[in-house]
Amino acid sequence: MAGRINDDDVKAVRDAVPIDAVVSEYLQLRNAGGGNLKGLCPFHDEKSPSFQVSPSKGLFHCFGCQEGGDTIAFVRKIDHLSFSEAVERLAATAGITLRYEEGGYNPSHQRGERIRLVEAHKAAAQFYSEQLGSPEAEIGRAFLAERGFDQAAAAHFGVGYSPAGWDHLTRYLRGKGFSDKELLTSGLAQESRRNPIDRFRGRLMWPIRDVSGEVVGFGARKLRDDDNGPKYLNTPETPIYKKSQVLYGIDLAKKDIAKSSRAVVVEGYTDVMACHLAGVTTAIATCGTAFGGDHIKILRRLLMDNGSARVIFTFDGDAAGQKAALRAFEDDQKFAAETYIAIAPDNMDPCDLRLAKGDEAVAELVQPRTPLFEFAIRQIVSRYDLETPAGRAAALDEAAPIVARIKNVASQHEVAVQLAGILGILDTQFVVKRVAQLARWARDRGGKGPAPAPGRRQGYESAAPRPSVGPGPALNLRSPAHRTERELLKLALQYPHLVSPAFDAYGADEFTAPPYAAVRQCIQEAGGATDAPSDYLPTVMDRAPNDVVRALVTELAVEAIHARTVDEAYAGEQLVAVRRRAVDRRLLDIQGSLARLGQHGDPAQLAAVQNELWVLQQYGQALRNKGAAAL
Repeated sequence: MAGRINDDDVKAVRDAVPIDAVVSEYLQLRNAGGGNLKGLCPFHDEKSPSFQVSPSKGLFHCFGCQEGGDTIAFVRKIDHLSFSEAVERLAATAGITLRYEEGGYNPSHQRGERIRLVEAHKAAAQFYSEQLGSPEAEIGRAFLAERGFDQAAAAHFGVGYSPAGWDHLTRYLRGKGFSDKELLTSGLAQESRRNPIDRFRGRLMWPIRDVSGEVVGFGARKLRDDDNGPKYLNTPETPIYKKSQVLYGIDLAKKDIAKSSRAVVVEGYTDVMACHLAGVTTAIATCGTAFGGDHIKILRRLLMDNGSARVIFTFDGDAAGQKAALRAFEDDQKFAAETYIAIAPDNMDPCDLRLAKGDEAVAELVQPRTPLFEFAIRQIVSRYDLETPAGRAAALDEAAPIVARIKNVASQHEVAVQLAGILGILDTQFVVKRVAQLARWARDRGGKGPAPAPGRRQGYESAAPRPSVGPGPALNLRSPAHRTERELLKLALQYPHLVSPAFDAYGADEFTAPPYAAVRQCIQEAGGATDAPSDYLPTVMDRAPNDVVRALVTELAVEAIHARTVDEAYAGEQLVAVRRRAVDRRLLDIQGSLARLGQHGDPAQLAAVQNELWVLQQYGQALRNKGAAAL
C-alpha cells in the first residue's frame, strides 16, 4: 500500500488552496456579509442560497442540508473521492509533492481511481491535440477550416484528432503507465479479441470537461465515408463521465455565465465554438443527450436564479429542433431564470450562421426574443384546427396547463390573455380563469403540476390520480352541495350540450363527494361534454375505474332531472351553484393561508396569496351578480 499521507502535507494542502477558489469552480458565490460568501448548495436542490463559505476559516456549511467541512471535505463530497484522492487532487493544483508515511513514495498505480481516470483523459487530450498537426489529420483540419475554425481556435478548445489505426492511443497511454483495466474503465479503449483497442479512430476529437476544467470524456466526429459508425460518437458512461451531468464548454463559459447571469444553450460542439468566437462566451451544449434536470442544476448554481437571469436555447427550427425545445420546456419551471428560444433565419445553426453572415449575426441571434413557453404554446396550438369550436376547445385544454405552470402570477395572467388571442377565443376572461384554476390546483397538490384538462387530444395522457372511491357511494343527498353536484352531473351525462363548454373547465376537485368526483373524472377522460359524440355515454362508462363508479354513471344517466324545464337557464344555475361553492371553499383556504403567513411571511408569497384572494373575491361577486354569464 502507498501508506497514509503525511499530516504536515495535508495541512499544507489545506492552507495552500483557498476554499472560495475551489468552491467557485462549481457555483457562483456572492457576498453574504461578515466576510462570508453564499451560493446555491450543490448538494441539495434549493431556490434560496443557504450554502455559505468562510474564506478566513477555510470552511463551508449549508444551513439547508447541514453539509459542511473544509476544502478537502468539499472536494470529497462534490466529486465522490476518498480522502486521499481529494488531497492528491488539491496537492496537484497547488504544486505540492506529497509524502507518504510508509515508504515515502507515491506510486501512481495505487492512486485513487478517479484521479487515474482523469489523468488518462488529460494525457489522451494532449495526444489527440498533437495528432491534429499530423499529415493523416489533414481531413480534420479541412473540416474545421470549412466551418471557419483556424489553428488558434482548435487550440483554444483543445480540438484534436484520433489516428485511424487500431491502438495508437492505447500504446501511448500504456507507455505512460496506465493499465489495460484503467483504459477500459475510462472508455478510451474497448475490448477486442486479443488486446484492448482504441475506442476512437480516424475522428475529430473534442475534449469534454467538467465544471472544474478536468477532461472527463470526448466527443468524436466522423470524417470519412468508410467509417460505419455514428456521425458523433461520445465517451460511454464511466465513473467520471455521465452525459446527463456534463455540458460542453461549461469550463470556458462558467465565469461569464455567472458574471452576466445569462447562458446560451446550443446543440453541438461547433456551435459552441462559433458562439464563443463571435463573442457569445456564455454558450454551452449537451453531449449527445437532451437538456435535462441535471444540466439545469449546473446552470442554476452559476446563475444564482436571480431575477435578471436568462437562458436562451438555440435549437434548430426543423422538427427535431422543435421536439428538443418542447423537451426543454418540460423542465422550464425548474429555473427561476427566464427562458427563451432563438431560431436563426433559414433554420441555420450558429456555426452555419457565422459562416454565412458573420459574428454579428450570431450575437444578434441570441438576444432574448421569444419566451420558451410562448414557443411551446404555439407548437401545441398549431396541431389543432382553430377554425372550429372543437379545435379551439381542444387546443385550450392542452395549452392552458402550460400557461398555468408559469410561476410569476402577473406573467401568467398576461400569457393567458395572449393565449386567448392565439386561439381566437373572444371571452378572454374564460381563458384567464381556466389558467388560474389550474395553477391553483397545482399549488394545492404540492406543486405536482396542474390538474389535467379533458383528454381528447391525441398523445395527451392525464397524470392526475383518480379520485378515491370507497366500497360504496358516500353521498348525502340532504346536502345542498351534493344535490347540486348530482344535478350537474346528470345534465352533463344526459344533456351535455346544455352545460358545455363551461362544464369541461370544472375539475374533479370542484365536486365534494368522492363518487361524484370520480364520475367527473370519467367524463373528462372520455373527452369531455363539449361536442359529445354518439358513443359518449358508453365511453364514459368505459373510463370508470370499477363497478361502483360504473353503476353510478348509469344511475345518473337515467335519473330524472329535477326541473320542470330542462334548458340552458337551469343548466346555468347548476353550473354557477357548483362553481360558487368551490370559490367559497377556496376563499376560506386562502384566508387560512393569510392567517398562517401573518405579517412576517415571505413578501412575495404574501403578495401572491393576497392577489389570488382579490381575484377570487371579484370572481365570486361576478358569479353572484351575473350568474352563468360570469363563467
